[in-house]
Amino acid sequence: MTTTMKTIALIVAGGSGTRFGAQVPKQFVDLNGKPILLHTIQAFDNALSHTVHEIVVTLPADQMQQWQQLCDEHHGDVPQHRVVAGGSTRWHSVRNGLDAVADLCDDNDVIAVHDGVRPLASATLIRQVVAAARERGSAVPVVKVNDTMRELERNGVSHTLDRSLLRAVQTPQAFRAGCLLAAYRQPHRDTFTDDASVVEACGNTVMLVPGEYTNIKITRPMDLALASLLLNHG
Repeated sequence: MTTTMKTIALIVAGGSGTRFGAQVPKQFVDLNGKPILLHTIQAFDNALSHTVHEIVVTLPADQMQQWQQLCDEHHGDVPQHRVVAGGSTRWHSVRNGLDAVADLCDDNDVIAVHDGVRPLASATLIRQVVAAARERGSAVPVVKVNDTMRELERNGVSHTLDRSLLRAVQTPQAFRAGCLLAAYRQPHRDTFTDDASVVEACGNTVMLVPGEYTNIKITRPMDLALASLLLNHG
C-alpha cells in the first residue's frame, strides 16, 4: 500500500504595521483589494492544490477576531486554513504552528514555512521548493546580492565583502517534517533568524535553491507599492 506524502504550509504572520504607519497590522493591509495575508494564503492554495496538504496560519491571539472579520468580508476568496495563536517571536510562532501539526506528520512529509507578508511567491517557486525538500531534506530559496556589501566591525571599521559569495535568503523554507520538528525542540536562541538557522544548529546541512527577485517581503510602504505594480503586471 502506497502512502501519499503530505505537504503542510505554515504561514507566519505577526506584524504590527508600525513601519507602515498603518491603522491595522501589516499582514492585514490592503493590497489590490485584498489583505496581504489573503494573497499569501491563496498563493499556497493554488500551488499545492493537487497534493494532500493543510495550510496553517499563526497570528497573535489579539488579531484573530480581526482576521475572521476580514475572512467574512472576502468569504468567496478565502481558501481553507487553520489559525493558530503565535508567540512572542517568530521562532515561538513557528514552534506553536509545528506543535499544532506534529501529530499529522510522518518524518518524510514536507513542511514549508513562509512569511505572511511575502504574497508574491509564485506557484512555480513553491512547488520547486517543496519538491527539492522532499528529495534532499531541505530547500531554502536565495537570490544573488546586487549591491556592494560592507561588514561593520565593533570598533567602527568596515570592510568590503565578496558579494559573489553572498546570497539573500527568502521563504518559503521547506524541510522534511522529522528534521524540522526535531530542530524546533531546541531552546530558543537570539541567533535564530530563520528556519534554516534553527535546522543548522542541530548539525544539519541546509540546501539552497534559486529564489525569485519578485518574491519580496513587504515591510515598508514602498514595498507595498512595488507589490501592487507587480500584481498589476502579472
